[in-house]
Amino acid sequence: MAKAINNIKRFELSPEDKRQKDLEEVENALIDNKESILELLTAVGHMHDRGILSLLNGLFGQGDKVLNVLVKAVDKPEATNTIKNLLLMVGTLGTINVQQLEPLLLKLNSGVARVAEYKETDEKTSYFDLVKALKDPEVNRAVTLLITFLKGMGEDTSAMERNTQLPEDQKMHKMEKSERDVPPNKRE
Repeated sequence: MAKAINNIKRFELSPEDKRQKDLEEVENALIDNKESILELLTAVGHMHDRGILSLLNGLFGQGDKVLNVLVKAVDKPEATNTIKNLLLMVGTLGTINVQQLEPLLLKLNSGVARVAEYKETDEKTSYFDLVKALKDPEVNRAVTLLITFLKGMGEDTSAMERNTQLPEDQKMHKMEKSERDVPPNKRE
């Protein structure tokens, strides 16, 4: 019969062999991720050119002092109100229907382009010139658009205000046209 094995010798790598194996692992990882590493190095180079790396080094080097200054700055009442207002504005931006806003922005850009081309003169616009301008279809459309916009701004939006009502009481959707025509004090 064979004898039982009592002593097991583990194969141990010498420090040089272990180092060589680790280097091969790193080399293979570098080759496998070559494009990502090159992009990362390019980004780091741009950060260095713009001074971001030295800014980050200074920030991390003086981390406690920077954190102390930030905490003191945020602790002021003005900062608290600023954060509150910022959150309110971000929430309000989320309610804007961009599809409805796009045509208005395109018209606004067109108007800005015309104003940029306008040559200022000493010539004054008379009342007759204003009435005459209303016959121009573009001017008439713009005035109609402005009046419609002003009517919309004059609507009662207190039911949609976020800062004065609980979320469950807010009306987030546009009121129906028939509901808009009813005065606010007559609505249900």
